[in-house]
Amino acid sequence: MAAVTELAERELSIAEAAEISRLSAHTLRYYERVGLLEPVRRNGSGHRRYREADLERITFLARLRATGMPIREVRRYAELMQAGEDTNAARLALLEGHRNAVLAGLETTAKNLELIEWKINFYRERVAQQ
Repeated sequence: MAAVTELAERELSIAEAAEISRLSAHTLRYYERVGLLEPVRRNGSGHRRYREADLERITFLARLRATGMPIREVRRYAELMQAGEDTNAARLALLEGHRNAVLAGLETTAKNLELIEWKINFYRERVAQQ
């Protein structure tokens, strides 16, 4: 808990934010440039300074991308967030649609895995017979 509190109180450089988020500094800059992130605070010399809230948002957006959400939908989600609480129903609908797509993908992957497992067992039996 102390580490979370410590992070909440301090600001991170782009290199630190990249390491924590497991995204490149280039990706973090891109997310900001295309409007996925609100402009990140900068210090007196112009360097980006990331806060805990920035990292939470980055993590969530990265998970959306990792689960196959197209960048245009991630951008739409970010726009809805920036538009305020009145967009909660639209955000919910967007996330539910994405969840359904992820679940369908998982079902397809599970079926493909079953076939691969069947083929592995087929070859194991063949190899054992040789």
